[in-house]
Amino acid sequence: MSADRLRTTVSDPLHRMTFHAPDLKEDAMSTTAVAEPTALKTLDRCDRCGAQAYVRAVLAAGGELLFCAHHARAVEDVLRPQTTLWQDESDQLRSQQ
Repeated sequence: MSADRLRTTVSDPLHRMTFHAPDLKEDAMSTTAVAEPTALKTLDRCDRCGAQAYVRAVLAAGGELLFCAHHARAVEDVLRPQTTLWQDESDQLRSQQ
């Protein structure tokens, strides 16, 4: 047992229990499972203009924004560093031509 853990023992012989405080070093190293993003649908709309969305920006602070290709390019330099996911499906526009 590491010295930085808190240890408390109940001395009652019928209820002998030991409690340990969480090891913050271990918690900081743990990973969180993140769901894979789903493909954008035709009904997904740009939050700026209402056109079909081709880019999903999942914000590190929480929430997501959807953009058409035009508005995604306009805000990408500022917004992308603040995201945990930048899902760009605008290549579909080229394949439609």
